[in-house]
Amino acid sequence: MDSNPAELPKIILVLLLGCCFCVAENNDKGCQNSGSTSSRDICCFITIAQTVGALGEKVTNMADKITLLETRLQNTDREVLELRSPRVAFSAALRDSGSGNIGPFTTSTPLKYKRIFSNYGDCYNPSTGIFTATVNGVYFFRFSMLNNVDPIPNSGVSLKKNDQRLTSVWDTSGTDSHDIGSNAAVIPLKVGDNVYVELQANMLVFDDSMNYNSFSGFLLFPE
Repeated sequence: MDSNPAELPKIILVLLLGCCFCVAENNDKGCQNSGSTSSRDICCFITIAQTVGALGEKVTNMADKITLLETRLQNTDREVLELRSPRVAFSAALRDSGSGNIGPFTTSTPLKYKRIFSNYGDCYNPSTGIFTATVNGVYFFRFSMLNNVDPIPNSGVSLKKNDQRLTSVWDTSGTDSHDIGSNAAVIPLKVGDNVYVELQANMLVFDDSMNYNSFSGFLLFPE
């Protein structure tokens, strides 16, 4: 019959106490020749106390070792679970070569980040600029944007989940140049949900080999 490891010290203690009584009975026979009834009682009591004390110390040590082993087992289970968790992460920059403005377009358009730094799980598609969740869970996303002085800065991008706008970065001031901004979000996703950065209609962004515009994301934990 299976038993709970936490109950093992109690079971051992009961067995050891049984042994103690056997030892006490044998010692009682040895004490019968040692004098009065009171002396025999004291002799047997001391023997039992010493035996129980020694056995109790052993049981305590055994219980401590079992607790330590249980803790190690729990840590091992946690590590195995972490290793089995899906690995989903990506990071990409807007241009893989050249420099210049992207946009404006007459309609809002997903930006295609073509220079891939990493793409664990292959959830990000550089051909479309869209990240598609393959695991239910909570994700982190971050994006950055840079505009240029020529023509007059008129930039705006938004992080979108499916058709829902989440966060945005805008710069439409003509009094300064080369402004950069970023934003981020932590969001739950279901399998098949799409996340992308959308350039707003009639706006533009600038990039070159310095990779000012980037899009990154990763799975925080599955659900």
